[in-house]
Amino acid sequence: MATPRPEPRLEAVPEASDLWAQLRRAAEQASRDEPDLASQMNAVILSHGNLGAALSFQIARKLGDAELGAMTVREVCLAAFEVDPGIVAAAEADLQAVEERDPAIRSLLQPFLYFKGFQALQGWRVAHWLWLEGRETLALHFQSRISELFQVDIHPGAQMGSGLFLDHGTGIVIGETAVVGDEVSMLHAVTLGGTGAGRGDRHPKIGKGVLLGAGAKVLGNIVVGDYAKVASGSVVLKPVPAGCTVAGVPARLVNCPTDATPARTMDHTLADIVYDFVI
Repeated sequence: MATPRPEPRLEAVPEASDLWAQLRRAAEQASRDEPDLASQMNAVILSHGNLGAALSFQIARKLGDAELGAMTVREVCLAAFEVDPGIVAAAEADLQAVEERDPAIRSLLQPFLYFKGFQALQGWRVAHWLWLEGRETLALHFQSRISELFQVDIHPGAQMGSGLFLDHGTGIVIGETAVVGDEVSMLHAVTLGGTGAGRGDRHPKIGKGVLLGAGAKVLGNIVVGDYAKVASGSVVLKPVPAGCTVAGVPARLVNCPTDATPARTMDHTLADIVYDFVI
């Protein structure tokens, strides 16, 4: 009796990311439109085979300096991506978030090459990996360089989700024990800080899909619930229920609750009715 042949194993071949393909097409078009930038497009994007390789090059060319050369920075990035592929997946989700929520962009080239909110966030993701690996000094070096270059200061010990949109970026400060959920959008000059010199768990916890308007300050170990909205210039010192909008100094509830997804719609408007009580 003949021995049955084993069935052939079918291995799934991963397809190239649609987003990566979009980015390459945009770089090719930019090279044709602006020949003076063709070498940049080739060095940063077109010479690489995947998003992780291009991202490591972009982070390295930005953060590298006389103290820590670009080649060393890139080696650190590639090591982080190899150990934790979720870093590149998060970067892809961040790019998609910018594409979805920023009406000013013409292609994915803009955030990848030029938007400091996106670039600061990707540098932070590597710094956070270093922090978790116990390499705190190098993580803090990354934080310092990111702050110097992009005016975005996120402690490497903070926890940040994916699909984030840091619009403009300038002046964002996020403390060591802060937590930011997935799909959050925040504008420039947002602070997620403490209320004093106390140690321990002292920073805000921001839920999924929250919108933090320009100049919003959320202070202390408080929770801002999922899909809440903090109006521009507000100072939040108490917890915010999920789905609610707060505004003012100190922040007051002005619309609660709703079924809105403010971080996706980027809707900064307030309700016509203002509830006259403090949260």
